[in-house]
Amino acid sequence: MERIFEQLVLISLLGFTCVTAGLPCTQSFPSQQSPLTADKVRPSDISVLSYIGLNEQSTELSTVLSKLTELMTLLSPGLTSPFSNEKGFKTYGFPQHSGLMDQAKEVSKYLLSKQDSDKNGDWTLVLLFVQLDQLCACDQQQQISSHLKSVVKEVDGAVQLLRSKLRRTLVSVALWDGGLDTVQKKMCPCMLQTSEGELKLQRTILTHTLQESLGELMSQKHWYRNGDDFTVTLQETPLIKGLSSTGKPLGEFESLKHTDEVMLQLWRNLLQPMAAQHVSDEKKYIETLLCPTEDRQFLRTEANAPSSRHSKADNPVQTYSGTDMPCEDLSPSPSVPNSVHELRPGDIKVVAAVGDSLTAGNGIASSPNNVLDVIRQYRGLSWSIGGDENLTTVTTLPNILRHFNHNVTGYSLGIGDQNNPKAFLNQAVPGGKSRDIPSQVRTLVSKMKSDPNVNFENDWKVITIFIGGNDVCAYCENSLLYSVENYVGFLQESLDYLFKEVPRAFVNLVEPLYITPLREMYTDTSLKCPTWLMSMLCPCVVLPEADSVALKELETINRGYQQSLHGLIESGRYDTRTDFTVVIQPFLRDITLPRLEDGRADRSFFSADCFHLSRKAHTVMARSLWNNMLEPLGSKTSSQDFSSNFDLKCPANASPFIRTYKNSDYIYSELPSTPEPILNWGSDFACGNFAPSESQPTSVHKLRPSDIQVMAALGDSFTTGTGAKSNDLFQLDQEFKGVSWSIGGDQTLETVTTLPNILKKFNSNLKGFSKDEEQVQTGFNMAAAGAKSSDLPAQVQALIKAMKENKEMNYETDWKLVTIFIGTADICNYCLDQNNLSPKKYIDNLMLSLDKLYEEMPRVLVNLVNIMQMDVFKTVKKDTLGCSLLQSSSCQCIIGPHSSSPQFEEIKLINRNYQTEIEYLISGDRYDGKEDFAVVLQPFFHYSFFPQTGTGETDTSFFSVDCFHMSERAHAEMAIALWNNMLEPVGRKQTYNNFTHDRSKINCPSETSPFIRTKINSQASSPESTSTTVQVWVPVVAGVASLLVGALICFLIMSIVQRKKNKRGGN
Repeated sequence: MERIFEQLVLISLLGFTCVTAGLPCTQSFPSQQSPLTADKVRPSDISVLSYIGLNEQSTELSTVLSKLTELMTLLSPGLTSPFSNEKGFKTYGFPQHSGLMDQAKEVSKYLLSKQDSDKNGDWTLVLLFVQLDQLCACDQQQQISSHLKSVVKEVDGAVQLLRSKLRRTLVSVALWDGGLDTVQKKMCPCMLQTSEGELKLQRTILTHTLQESLGELMSQKHWYRNGDDFTVTLQETPLIKGLSSTGKPLGEFESLKHTDEVMLQLWRNLLQPMAAQHVSDEKKYIETLLCPTEDRQFLRTEANAPSSRHSKADNPVQTYSGTDMPCEDLSPSPSVPNSVHELRPGDIKVVAAVGDSLTAGNGIASSPNNVLDVIRQYRGLSWSIGGDENLTTVTTLPNILRHFNHNVTGYSLGIGDQNNPKAFLNQAVPGGKSRDIPSQVRTLVSKMKSDPNVNFENDWKVITIFIGGNDVCAYCENSLLYSVENYVGFLQESLDYLFKEVPRAFVNLVEPLYITPLREMYTDTSLKCPTWLMSMLCPCVVLPEADSVALKELETINRGYQQSLHGLIESGRYDTRTDFTVVIQPFLRDITLPRLEDGRADRSFFSADCFHLSRKAHTVMARSLWNNMLEPLGSKTSSQDFSSNFDLKCPANASPFIRTYKNSDYIYSELPSTPEPILNWGSDFACGNFAPSESQPTSVHKLRPSDIQVMAALGDSFTTGTGAKSNDLFQLDQEFKGVSWSIGGDQTLETVTTLPNILKKFNSNLKGFSKDEEQVQTGFNMAAAGAKSSDLPAQVQALIKAMKENKEMNYETDWKLVTIFIGTADICNYCLDQNNLSPKKYIDNLMLSLDKLYEEMPRVLVNLVNIMQMDVFKTVKKDTLGCSLLQSSSCQCIIGPHSSSPQFEEIKLINRNYQTEIEYLISGDRYDGKEDFAVVLQPFFHYSFFPQTGTGETDTSFFSVDCFHMSERAHAEMAIALWNNMLEPVGRKQTYNNFTHDRSKINCPSETSPFIRTKINSQASSPESTSTTVQVWVPVVAGVASLLVGALICFLIMSIVQRKKNKRGGN
């Protein structure tokens, strides 16, 4: 009875939704007679809903299916499915880890028994999920192709079995991508060696290729038609965990539940497609429930809604990609020049490049329909660094330069990644963003220094940097990380390092491409581009509507990237030496797409994915880069028409040099004014919502900042504040607990930024924080310098004892916030004791400590801060006794090994394994059994970036005198990052901290969800909601008229249900 009541309420809301959203469900009733063909089946005709392809890791998919079942039950109240039974997926009696064939056999047995007893001719819907998680996207291409064939063969076998056994059945095949979770990272070790951006590129292309392969299978098998009562469809788009498809900045839709979005996508895929309708900017990002319409009232089949995925691109005519060399004077300078302003093309001996997939060469030579081949990196054909063949057949900058100097070296050859020896000084990484350039530059310089073919001190070098496209593509997903300030900051860090380390260098800084014209490749369907793939590779560019606010904001950011480089370079910071300069090459500032005779964009300039560039485009870019290099500053070509035919320029007789500001007589703009000095590391506070809960909460998921009464912290010297305010070596061992980021309480927030000082703004009676003047332990800072994870259980025990004995707090009723940060000492000493400091031992110690808190401490929220990437400490250098002697002893296993040694690579891998293990522990439900306890992983340290000074060195003001422990400035930045992490939903927390000083970085609790975020309240759209039946996918707006409509629909549907029961009873 309670279940029926819930359905009545939801039906009322559904009827209400359809009216208010303008989507009347007038065709949501069963057919008057059972349909005779699969092409005429309505959602309300389905009596059995079944699933194949789930496994024990499919937790989010199971939630999606549970909601889909709930929705379909509204349309077909007599529906039975696995999720209508509390035993869940195991109702059929087969294990979740079995293969598709085994599951298909068991499902067939179950459905046959249902169909044999069914005398009314009802229909069955089977959802068959193909899990991408079983494939490793980072495998070699040959392995991937083999695995894809195996998956397609398994799907074919499962569908053939269903076809041979069942009738009156529709099978809908869907591709499910569960995301890069910690389980898959263990299954695919190559993921730990592959960058985040490259993994995304590989995984997206793999998803598309598998989708297309399944589509070809369906077409070849004629959709497995078995008369009129059995057919198979392939859902038009894959289902992807944790990915929003809106193209809107993250903040605009962060309150929506992703599982509801995926459920709605799954539902839309099941229905016949609706006619495209214009949606306003404001309503575009509101998920709405589509209902069958009068002209689109059936579940989709290939017969009633043919798919369009199988159109192939036309094979473009292969054109000549070589270039004639028109120059006659190819001679170098009479003697090797000492000044970069007198550098001739013939003087260049070394070429190098960093960047993303456009420099790595992804898909340059791929055939028009071989999307999987885009994973392949044709580095030898890359416009700025490739050296395959010669200029008469392959146009690249190195091949042009080789006409002037046959001994040029550094260019890449053939196919392979950046670690392939043939890649040489092409250190670009597919999927790279501006934040990746500093590490690419360091690797590049290391290779230059160690290669016997490069005379590092005397050879003249041309280094080309081209980056920014992927930043623009991801801007709407994280507008802070991909801000103009961060973009130019990462470029400055990279250039500063080159300026400091590399003699005799000319740096080409190519302006990022103005990318929005490429939207035409997505919008023009006649080009037959893989639009879904493009929307995954660059959602922020292709998804926004024309003239929308989101698109205009994106164009502003794109222009901001371009303009910010000029401010950096025209500061003159790279022109204080005569043997080094950086010159902006602006030929991609504005682009014109190449056109066919009929006016459409010429796809032959693009690779198979319509996103990366083909050999024709690389030829044009190489010519343009060369010409830009010979054009004087102030008169450089700043646009690129890819259709235009132009020749290579030659060095001018009057000035036969590669152009710089000096030999162009170019005057830089004035330098900006010097900023005011920083007096302290306090923060400004602008939050206005200080109110605690109306009554003390009993659930940790409704805990507001003002409700926290007691602070505590566990960890090592990073929490004790060791050396935070030390001015010399004598003060290094002193613990400045009052400025400790997670537990210090000295002064006020305006002068000292710590987590307690932030929380004191919400609750002035906060207890437990520590102060510098305390000679004895009166706060709850239980951390100890040098502590390892094995010491953590004892700290937990000491904390429990101290809290129970403290007279100023109520152990049972006070809400407590405990911050744990441990593991730096484990990693720093791993090479000395690998058995006891392994990732497994680390996680065992952590689990033991959390178990103790879970069992013995009431009313507590635990901040578990992820271990940082320790290799960044290797970049911290200072010519002082403390840094020279003490840094290595503080962290021997990180500082000791050489950067290119196997030992250093191993410790970086162990570091990542620590991170993976802690993520895996918290991702489960081990600590979800109590309403007053939660452990939340705060991941701001997952990626760490320390700012560089003008000389290209890491800014040591963030470190104590030993160049290892953190200074008060760094403690302030860590406190802000931790606090902001606490307010961000689980799954959408910031995973980096770039340590940029800003007094206004402290975020405020959300008005709609003013709680410290946990796993539970991050999933709910409104933690204060009291109705468990109102889903976020139902855009309810209260109104009497709509309620009446809902009541009417309730009455009609229940009447039909009753008639259906009477009919079955009569039979």
